[in-house]
Amino acid sequence: MNKLTSVRMVVFWALLGGFFVWDWQTAQPVNLRLETPIIAIGSGQAPSGGHCATF
Repeated sequence: MNKLTSVRMVVFWALLGGFFVWDWQTAQPVNLRLETPIIAIGSGQAPSGGHCATF
C-alpha cells in the first residue's frame, strides 16, 4: 500500500467519523414510543407517509 492510499483511507475515515459526530449533535433523538413496533412490520398496518399512503 502506498502513501497516497494510506492518506485517502485516513481522510475517508476522518470524514465519516466527523459526519457521525455532526449527526449525533444536530439530529433530534428518536422517540421510540412513536415508532411502529418491529413486530408490526409486514402486518398490513397502513403507512403514515410515502407513496404507499396514496392508495
